[in-house]
Amino acid sequence: MQTPWRFGLIVTGEGERGFLVGLFRSLHTDALCEFTVIRQVGQRSPRKGHRVELRVVGGQGRVPDKDTEQIGLAAYRFLQQEGGDYVILVDDLEYGRSDQAAEVYGRYRAALDSVLGSGSTGLTAHASVHFLVMMLEAYYLADPEAVNATLGTSLAKHAGDVEQIRNPKGRMKQLYPGFDEVADGKELVKALCLDRILADASTCASLRTLVDWCLTAMRVDPSDRYQLRDGRRSDITSSQTDQVRQA
Repeated sequence: MQTPWRFGLIVTGEGERGFLVGLFRSLHTDALCEFTVIRQVGQRSPRKGHRVELRVVGGQGRVPDKDTEQIGLAAYRFLQQEGGDYVILVDDLEYGRSDQAAEVYGRYRAALDSVLGSGSTGLTAHASVHFLVMMLEAYYLADPEAVNATLGTSLAKHAGDVEQIRNPKGRMKQLYPGFDEVADGKELVKALCLDRILADASTCASLRTLVDWCLTAMRVDPSDRYQLRDGRRSDITSSQTDQVRQA
């Protein structure tokens, strides 16, 4: 029997911790895989000023900061001690932080590389950083079929890229007063379909990059599914796909 690819998720939100795994369920039809949340951490912002490097008294090692301890070491434990194959850190990229995306990405990437190493080989290629833009609720609006079936609404297909909606959570509350991001989100994610969300090659570049990274990690050749042949990719996170391809 084939052993499933094991992905560990590090998330920054309570809702994502509860039900993000469900978003990736369709990937099981491409390759045998399982996703598990291994850690929830606080959302990071770009660092300001110079970091103070602390060293262990009487030794050569550095005192691990919170990024290293909570992110880098969590990834290392899953990959080395728990037999995991890959780690993905998933963060919401709200509108107020969108102009800092490259710096936020760099901070998360540095936390992973500080423990896993750097470059295109070794453990570092087994971990990646991706954004839900502007947040998970954006992808609900890309799949009106799931929203209408779950909430009894009459949402129409969004004309444009849902990753450009400034406040998708607010849009959901306008559509469905009393919308609860955790309780309702849990049911919505069960109905979401990645094929529908990623059907337009010109939209959802960040989510497509995440899906592409997962399938590349599992050695699945690109196909027209999810518009992986010609669909848009994230300028910030897509370089990680080349790294995992070489791992």
